[in-house]
Amino acid sequence: QVQLVESGGGLVQPGGSLRLSCAASRFIVSSYAMSWYRQAPGKGRELVATVTRAGTSTNYADSVKGRFTISRDNAKNTVYLEMNSLKPEDTAVYYCYADRGGGFNYWGQGTQVTVSS
Repeated sequence: QVQLVESGGGLVQPGGSLRLSCAASRFIVSSYAMSWYRQAPGKGRELVATVTRAGTSTNYADSVKGRFTISRDNAKNTVYLEMNSLKPEDTAVYYCYADRGGGFNYWGQGTQVTVSS
């Protein structure tokens, strides 16, 4: 069964850092563009960051530019989201998403990130 499993979420104080990981199983991450989305309580799902298949290009939501970094290690079949200078408004469930077009796309189950003092 194809799976994306996120980890690394938790409770952190404002200004702190977290590193999320997304490990893929039963498919090859290098064939997919990979993204992180988030969904805060009562809000829709928001695209946070995307990295191309080769990892040569990235895009970020304006709200996280300069604070978050998406990266991938195709050898480990894993994608990461480094989050620095966290703010309370970053509190959300963070989801990993894989897409190669043609209807081939997968979601992870999500990991909770809570930024609070």
